Amino acid sequence: MTSNLMRKLMVAGAVIAALGVVGCKPKASPEAAAASDAAAASDAAAAASSAAADASAAASTAAASASDAAAAAPPASSAPPK
Repeated sequence: MTSNLMRKLMVAGAVIAALGVVGCKPKASPEAAAASDAAAASDAAAAASSAAADASAAASTAAASASDAAAAAPPASSAPPK
């Protein structure tokens, strides 16, 4: 067996096992499920906000680096090519 096939079989097994665990869980009350969903949504929003802030900081750093590189580059010659 190739490692690719083996990896796919392992992933499929993990998915089947996860579905089995989810299927055997007792049903939660609608209120508890709603509270859990709201907490998960809040966590996801916080993670998205943090990721957006990180991306903004990275873009700012990249722009500053590009500006520094442009300032350090020698000026282009205005003489026509020979």
